[in-house]
Amino acid sequence: MKFFLDTANLKEIREVAGWGILDGVTTNPSLAAKENAKFEDLIRDICAVCPGPVSAECVSEKAEDIIPEARALAKIASNIAVKIPVNLEGLKATKILSGEGIAVNMTLIFSPTQALLAAKAGAKFVSPFIGRLDDISQDGMELVREITQIFENYRFDCEIIVASVRHPRHIVDAALLGADICTIPFSVIDKLVRHPLTDAGIEKFLKDWGKVKK
Repeated sequence: MKFFLDTANLKEIREVAGWGILDGVTTNPSLAAKENAKFEDLIRDICAVCPGPVSAECVSEKAEDIIPEARALAKIASNIAVKIPVNLEGLKATKILSGEGIAVNMTLIFSPTQALLAAKAGAKFVSPFIGRLDDISQDGMELVREITQIFENYRFDCEIIVASVRHPRHIVDAALLGADICTIPFSVIDKLVRHPLTDAGIEKFLKDWGKVKK
């Protein structure tokens, strides 16, 4: 499984890159708004830190406007994936952009049919938002299972980015289902390595080491 960091904060990205596990970054307008930087400069800096795909979101609503916006974003760096919400205008734009070799991450996926349409239109990635489904008492992970099965059935060259991750168990469940990628907030990815028994074990070993004759 690939680990993407869901943030636009350069400090967080540099930190996780230093752990040796960073495969990509996803941003969105809400995350970018938290940073005190010009959007294009921010995305360029993120791409310089992260060699893997960096998702930058289009904010235009019509295909004829999404397409030039996406082309401009793709020129920022070679590892840009343009992020486009899944709707009819987004599908039209994705078909054209993917034909030009631009990687598209279709976002705000909440149903298997949306993911299927995105893959057929040529999207490189689809992003089902599991946490938001859990919030309204639907099973977000069931959506991942259905998309995974559909993509396996038809051998789509489209990767599943499990998004809206809220806790480590989401990541475990996504990995068990064979999802390609999880995009994870820093607050959650930081918890993956931690366990109280590990901390207790280290503390005991260090205490006992102090008793060893040197």
